Amino acid sequence: MSYVVINVLTVPGGRGDVLEQRFANRAGMVENQTGFEHFELLRPVEGTDQYLVYTRWKTKEDFESWQSSQAFQRGHTDGQRPAGDSPAATGSSIWSFEVVTEA
Repeated sequence: MSYVVINVLTVPGGRGDVLEQRFANRAGMVENQTGFEHFELLRPVEGTDQYLVYTRWKTKEDFESWQSSQAFQRGHTDGQRPAGDSPAATGSSIWSFEVVTEA
């Protein structure tokens, strides 16, 4: 049974392009991790300032291994943004799910 993690990122007005570019710049960091199955960055269409980062893993343990990896640390440090630039997201919350059925 697959394990899905959705990171809900609050992105203040005008910072969506910055967030999207930062994700594009670190492409490949998660895709090579053991147990990784799928990634999507979902842009809000209307009514919210929250982006969703969807990842799917073979197991919860695979996701936890990714979180403790050096690649994760490199992708989530302040060194990923230009000096003096503020964070693209101002808040984050994690939702976790097990896949029950799929088409």
